[in-house]
Amino acid sequence: MKTGKVDVLLGLQWGDEGKGKIVDVLTPRYDVIARFQGGPNAGHTLEFEGQKYVLRSIPSGIFQGGKVNIIGNGVVLAPDLFMNEAKELESSGHPLTERLYISKKAHLIMPTHRILDKANEVAKGKEMVGTTGKGIGPTYTDKTSRNGLRVGDILENFEEKYTLHKKRHLKILTSMGWTNFDGFEDVERAWFEGVEYMKKFKFVDSEHEINHILHEGKSLLCEGAQGTMLDIDFGSYPFVTSSNTISAGACIGLGVGPNKIRNVYGIMKAYCTRVGSGPFPTELFDETGARIRELGHEFGAVTGRERRCGWIDLIQLRYSVMVNGVTELIMMKSDVLDNFDTIKACVGYRLPNGDYTEEMPYDISGVEPVYKEFKGWNTETSKFKTEDQLPTEFIQYMTFLEEFLDTRISIISLGPDRDQTIVRN
Repeated sequence: MKTGKVDVLLGLQWGDEGKGKIVDVLTPRYDVIARFQGGPNAGHTLEFEGQKYVLRSIPSGIFQGGKVNIIGNGVVLAPDLFMNEAKELESSGHPLTERLYISKKAHLIMPTHRILDKANEVAKGKEMVGTTGKGIGPTYTDKTSRNGLRVGDILENFEEKYTLHKKRHLKILTSMGWTNFDGFEDVERAWFEGVEYMKKFKFVDSEHEINHILHEGKSLLCEGAQGTMLDIDFGSYPFVTSSNTISAGACIGLGVGPNKIRNVYGIMKAYCTRVGSGPFPTELFDETGARIRELGHEFGAVTGRERRCGWIDLIQLRYSVMVNGVTELIMMKSDVLDNFDTIKACVGYRLPNGDYTEEMPYDISGVEPVYKEFKGWNTETSKFKTEDQLPTEFIQYMTFLEEFLDTRISIISLGPDRDQTIVRN
């Protein structure tokens, strides 16, 4: 019996590591690309041939002709936002209906989920998580409480099912004292238009579809959204997302057995960023942080929010490498650090009680980073095509990261375009 290969690609920090570009770089090696969790709150940005695309729910392999792309059961999908995203891609000349499949078991984000998201955030006051307001959390809450509405429900008595779920949500909102429903009818109308649009696509039992593909000896790349430190179990809780963003999430979100997974590609920036609330030990509040933000264009692909910026955190990264079983590292946005005289990397934490540790503690709030300093390379690297062109200081920085993380860096990204990438031998 043939057995195809399964590799996983995911972010190792707090998201926004540049997964979209790397999926696009790697997809020529695979037959199928599948998203295994998350929703339209996370955007994967790709740039090539002078065009920029932001994918929210659609897998990043959609630009490779002839590749099958699957939205897995672990994804939560908003029909109206999916429709807008898909139509934008179609208008730019990328046909979707023949190359994109949607899992029947993927859960639907209802218009009332978005209102619940906002109401929950307001109720938390100063303790708010800083969600995007896209309804992700309430949708996953309904899923785990066995009250969810799924893509497969579209096929039979859908409006009746929708009405029952909507009534339950409105009852919850009434109990919370929520009265702001401005624009809801317009959103709902667009949502149902999106449901009709989705019927153009092939709804599949994705776990069967994927395993049939593997039995044929074909290869699968599992694409994660967000980052390891936003994982519901292993992230900086409670400032996390509502799904498992780590490699184990690929098994749950696609129906792939863990014995099928071969390589886990972990993506990291050469520095670190975070969006929204929550602890961030290496965050910089000075001119250096602002400079990294400006040079790295660190603004959310979906929300446009400013990203918090800081030096790379190797304690956090070593933890992410461990829980994901990372086999290869991919370093993004190295070129952003091209003109810094000094570059720092966090190699330890000073805990609030004065103790020193090199392991990720239960709570990272209030920890003080301990840094190692490196001499900057002060060289424009974005035009380099081979590893031997990289300056000595760059190589020294990269080598230290590899040794500290005990994992090889196999790909270096030196700019947003797919051509600005060095794949190391």
